[in-house]
Amino acid sequence: MKVIEGIGVNGEMELNKEKKNIIGITQSGLILVLVVLIVFMMVQINRLQGTARVINYAGLVRGATQREVKLEITGNQNEELVQYLDDILSGLKYQDGHYDLVKLHDKEYQDKLQVQSDYWEKLKVEIEAVRSRGYENTDIVNMSETYFKMADETVSAAENYSEKIARKIRTIEILSALDMLCLVILVIMQTLMAMKMAVQNKLLEQRAYTDSHTGLPNKSACEKILNNKEIIDEPTACIMFDLNNLKTVNDTMGHSSGDQLIMNFARLLRSVIPEEDFVGRYGGDEFMAVIYHTSKAEVEDILKYLRREKDRLNGNENPMSIDYACGWALSEDYKECTMQILLDKADSYMYDNKQLCKQHTL
Repeated sequence: MKVIEGIGVNGEMELNKEKKNIIGITQSGLILVLVVLIVFMMVQINRLQGTARVINYAGLVRGATQREVKLEITGNQNEELVQYLDDILSGLKYQDGHYDLVKLHDKEYQDKLQVQSDYWEKLKVEIEAVRSRGYENTDIVNMSETYFKMADETVSAAENYSEKIARKIRTIEILSALDMLCLVILVIMQTLMAMKMAVQNKLLEQRAYTDSHTGLPNKSACEKILNNKEIIDEPTACIMFDLNNLKTVNDTMGHSSGDQLIMNFARLLRSVIPEEDFVGRYGGDEFMAVIYHTSKAEVEDILKYLRREKDRLNGNENPMSIDYACGWALSEDYKECTMQILLDKADSYMYDNKQLCKQHTL
């Protein structure tokens, strides 16, 4: 069951990694799309810039031409106004002149502007006729009305172009907002997945250092403490325990009873030894405890309390009585003592105690 559970966790982690990769690829794609949208928006904004000025000057042409015609009809020739209109139309068509006009890249507008420009040339010819023959002998009034309509259509085309660009920009803004929303959602998903993976990794790490039978730290956790090569500064004690009667229980009552005996002893140790101190299963029927910031008297008190609790449990008609050998060592008794040295001393004393227990049994 434990193996299947481990496989399930690993499988889920692999699935999470695959999801993470998919999210990463999707995120990269959305970022690329966002960059393209921003570039496209900048292009559209650049096209939109100056459009209002074009619309304004196209409207000026419409009104100024009517004024020029009225002046010519009343005999007030104004060559400067004609030149002004020429300059504006040239600026609208070719993006030149002194009015900082831009060329709108719109076919409808350009077609309308071309028709208007061509008709303006005809209208100028008619203006010359007015000057030489009088307006009564020309078609200047009708041509002026026709030109006004043409100019009005050019302005409308410029306004339509401006509105199309504005719609494109609004559409890009909406798409960009949706893209960024998706990116935010992906970031949130990545964060949640990272948190979930962190929890799973922590659980796996706990399992890697936890004895599945007793729930105590396992041999790997014990060795992690022992691998610390630093000299112990604070007074610390290491206690080694060995169950004396595990083999007997296994042989006479079965391994399930032996497992229960190990479990009972683990619970006894954890209930007696202070919570802030370390208790681990060193392997098989061996357990170790590390008591921090302690003294000889405190360790002896803990061991006395442990014996009393052991006797109490054994006195309740327990068919699997707990019997153990132990040995302990205190860091203050040794110079430049490390955890491994302390364990070796405690293990040696435990072995001596175990031999003594066997002699008493014989």
